[in-house]
Amino acid sequence: RADVSEFAPKMITMKINPDKIREVIGTGGKVIQKIVADTGAKIDIEDDGTVYIAAVNRASADAAKAIIDAICFEPEVGSVYPATVVKILASKDKPNEDIGCFVEYAPGKEGMVHISKIAPKRIEKVEDVLKLGDTVKVKYMGLDKKGRMDFSIKDAL
Repeated sequence: RADVSEFAPKMITMKINPDKIREVIGTGGKVIQKIVADTGAKIDIEDDGTVYIAAVNRASADAAKAIIDAICFEPEVGSVYPATVVKILASKDKPNEDIGCFVEYAPGKEGMVHISKIAPKRIEKVEDVLKLGDTVKVKYMGLDKKGRMDFSIKDAL
């Protein structure tokens, strides 16, 4: 059959990076317990990164999988993602000058867009183009010299 009965329990097996297991489980198991409480699914994680999700219906299993996918999400260099502006950054030395903004490209995952990469032309202030809560498309450029995630809005246009 293409699919089992809607009354049959659902089981999903997925693979995650073993380095992300700690993020999925959370401190004292808080994250995984919240996923279980919110979705009603049962989740087992092996040391090799294999995740077993068991649920009484497809919706619960899919919801748990989506949450785990979001936690383990890693952007690919050159890919474009929808993001929300969550913080505008001013220079510490010169409070009237903006450095850029932080965008949330996945639930709980943020990266920086330098002011030079916000618009095709030079801008003085981030607020001239963006405000908090705006949804924009960002292109992941890789890691900068300091090892931080670097995004660009003008390259995503």
